[in-house]
Amino acid sequence: MTADSVHRIWDTAPATRWEDAFLSGNGESGIMVYGQPHADRIVVNHHRFVLPNGTRDARPPELAALLPRIRELMLADRRAEASRLLAGDGVLRWTQSFHPGFALTVDAVDPGPVHDYRRRTEFGTGEVVVEWAAGRRRSFVSRADGLVVTHVDAGTCQVGVTGDLPGRPESVTYTAAAYRRGDLVFLRMRGRYPDAGGAYGFEGLTLLRGDVAVLGDDRVAVRGPALLTTVLDRPEAAPWRTGDLEDLLAAHAGDDYGTLLARHVGPHAAAYRRVSLDLGVPAAQRELPVGELLAAQNADPGTLQPALLERLFHAGRYLLLSSSGVLPPRLTGLWLGSWDAAWAGDFTTDANLNLQLAGAGVGALPEVTAAHANLVRGQVDDWRRNARAIYGARGLLAPSRTDGEHGHLFHLHEDWPFAAWLPGADWLLHPLYEHHLVTGAPLGELAGWLTEVADFFADFLTVTDDTGAVVVVPSYSAETGPLDGRGQPVHVAVNATMDIAAARHALRTAAEVTGSDRWAGLLRRLPAYRCDERGALAEWAWPGHHGDDDHRHVSHLYPVWPLDEINPDDTPELAEAAHRALTLRGDENLSAHGSLHRALAAARLHDGTLTAGNLLKILGNDMFFRSLMSAHNPGLVTYNADAAHALPAVLIESLVQSRPGLLWLLPATLPGLDAGVLRGVTCRGRVTVEELSWSDGTVRARLSSPVAQRLTVRSPYGGRNVDLAAATPLEVTFEAAG
Repeated sequence: MTADSVHRIWDTAPATRWEDAFLSGNGESGIMVYGQPHADRIVVNHHRFVLPNGTRDARPPELAALLPRIRELMLADRRAEASRLLAGDGVLRWTQSFHPGFALTVDAVDPGPVHDYRRRTEFGTGEVVVEWAAGRRRSFVSRADGLVVTHVDAGTCQVGVTGDLPGRPESVTYTAAAYRRGDLVFLRMRGRYPDAGGAYGFEGLTLLRGDVAVLGDDRVAVRGPALLTTVLDRPEAAPWRTGDLEDLLAAHAGDDYGTLLARHVGPHAAAYRRVSLDLGVPAAQRELPVGELLAAQNADPGTLQPALLERLFHAGRYLLLSSSGVLPPRLTGLWLGSWDAAWAGDFTTDANLNLQLAGAGVGALPEVTAAHANLVRGQVDDWRRNARAIYGARGLLAPSRTDGEHGHLFHLHEDWPFAAWLPGADWLLHPLYEHHLVTGAPLGELAGWLTEVADFFADFLTVTDDTGAVVVVPSYSAETGPLDGRGQPVHVAVNATMDIAAARHALRTAAEVTGSDRWAGLLRRLPAYRCDERGALAEWAWPGHHGDDDHRHVSHLYPVWPLDEINPDDTPELAEAAHRALTLRGDENLSAHGSLHRALAAARLHDGTLTAGNLLKILGNDMFFRSLMSAHNPGLVTYNADAAHALPAVLIESLVQSRPGLLWLLPATLPGLDAGVLRGVTCRGRVTVEELSWSDGTVRARLSSPVAQRLTVRSPYGGRNVDLAAATPLEVTFEAAG
C-alpha cells in the first residue's frame, strides 16, 4: 500500500452477496464485481435499462377545471374530499423499474488453492482489481470509449453470460450465444422485454481477444491472458443492432488494456482528483481493509471515526462521479444486482435526487451537474404539460419521480397528492443555478426555465386572504400532512413552508435573471413564514395546521438548505426557529435521506454537534456495505445511494460555506475532527478554496478567483474583508485569541 491508500478500498474476501460487490461506472454503464477467484460474476448495468410496465405513455390528469372546487373544499377544511379530486382516477401508477442487465461469468477449469487474496477499487482510475498469488482480473468502465473492459489472467477458464439474477420476472426472456465472425470471437446476451409500451429489449456484446475459442452455444474457452470488451444497447424497437455493436468493438480490437485504461483515466482522474480531504489519519489506519474500517465504527457507534469518514468522503465522490453521465444518479446510483428495486430504482425528486447532488457544485464535479441537466432538458416539455393539465397554468410543474424516460406527473393517489407538490421545478433547477453561481458559466437555457417557474407561480397564486396576502392552495409538504380532527394526517394542505420558499426564490431569481420587476407585486404578497407556539419554524403557515414531528422528511427547511434564505447571519431569529424545528424533529425510521437532510440543515445553521449527531444516525447504525455504497435504513436494509453520495457534501458544508461575497471557514466543525486539510472546494461566488487547513486554534486558507473581487471571510476566530486579484492566490490566517 502507498500514501494513496485513502483513494482506494480493499478487502480480504470476495463478496458473497451483490450488495458487497465492488463498483465501477462511466455514468452510463456500470459493473458490480463479486471478486470470486475461480467463479466470478460481473453484473452489468446500464442507466437506460428500465422494465416496461405501461407507464411510458402515462400523462398527467386533466384537473384544471376542478381547481375552483378543490380550493373551495380546502378552505372549508374538507381536505380529504379535495385530496380525492386531486388524485385523478385514484390509481397509483409507478415508474418503469430500473433493473440489472446480466452477469459475465468467469469460471476456472482447474481451480487450485487461493493464497494472498485481495480485491480492491481504485478511486483514481475507476478500476476494480481481483488478485491472488496465481491470478488477477482487472475491470473498469471507460468514460472515453463507452466500453466495459476486463483483463483476465488466471490460467484456463470459461467465460459465459447469465441472466439468472434474483427476482427476474418470467416476462423477460434471455438468449445467449457465443460465435465467431472472421477472426473475432463474440459472446452475446439479449434480454427481450414484454410488449408493454416500452423499449424492445437490451443487448450486451463482448469481444474476447487472446487464446480464445467458442465452446458450445454460449461459452468461450480462454487459455492464459485475455481481454474482454463489452458494449451495451437498448433498442426501442426491432431489429437488434448487433452488427453495429460488432463494428464498434472491432474498431477497438487493436487496443490493449493499458491503452484503453489511459484514455479513460484522463477524464475520470481529472474530475475525481479536484477535491480531497485529509483528516490526519495515521498511515496504519489508512491501510486497513474496508471490513475493519466498518467494524471499528460499528464497535463505537457514538463516535465519528476519522479513518472511515475520510474514506467515505473519497468513496462518495467516486461513486457520485461514476454514476453520473447520460443521467444523474438513481436511487441506487448506477448499480443493481436484483430485479426487485425499491421504489422502482428511479429518480425520486422530492428529496433523494437533490440530496445526492448536494456535493456536485461545491465539490467541483460539473460532470455531475451536466448529467442532471441532461435529465431536466429531456423532460422540461413534460413539466409544461403537467402545469397546463393540472392547473391550466403556464410554466413548469415537475413530478415527484421519474424513470428518466419522461417527466409526466402521473404518480399520485389521494394519500400521495403529488399533483399538489408545487416546488419541484424550483427545487430541481437549483443545482443547475448553483453551478452558475459557482462557476460564472452563462445561464443559457436555464434562464428561460427559471423564468417559467416564476410564471407558473404567477398563474397559480391567485387566491388571497382578507389581508391581501396570497394563499397557497392546494399545497403539499412532501410525504406528510397536517393532522385532521381524528389525529390522522391528510397530506394535502394550505401554505406549505417549502411552497412559500420556492415561490419566493423563483420570483426573486427570475427577476435577477431577466432584470424585470413584473413579479414584484406578487413577491410582496407572499405569506410570511410562521413560527409555532414552541418557537419552531412551522411546516405550514396556516392556522390549525399541525403535523407529525417524527416524520422522515424536513421539507420546511428548504429556505435553510439549500436556499440559504434563512441563515444565522442575516435572519438570526428565523434561524433560531429553524434550529428549534430541527431539534424537535424525530427520525421516524432513520431513513438515510432524512438524516443527511437534517445534517445539511444543521451545518447551515452552524451547529457542528447537531450535524455530527445526524451523521452518526447513519455511521453508527451499520448503513454501509463493503463497497461503501450505503443502505436506506439501519442494519444494511435496502441498497441506496443517498448517504454515500450526500456525505461528502455534509463534510464540505461543515468546513466551508459560501454565497457571493461571503465565505465562512469552519462554520460547523464536527466534534473530534480537530485538524485536517481540505483542498479544491469551489464556492458560490466564483471562489476556490485551494487549500483549507485547521489545527490548534488556527485556520489557514489559500483562496483564488478567476475575477477580481472583494470578499468577506469569516471564521470561528474572527473575520475580515480581503481583495482577491484575478487568478492570483491569496492566503488568509485566523487564530484563536490568547
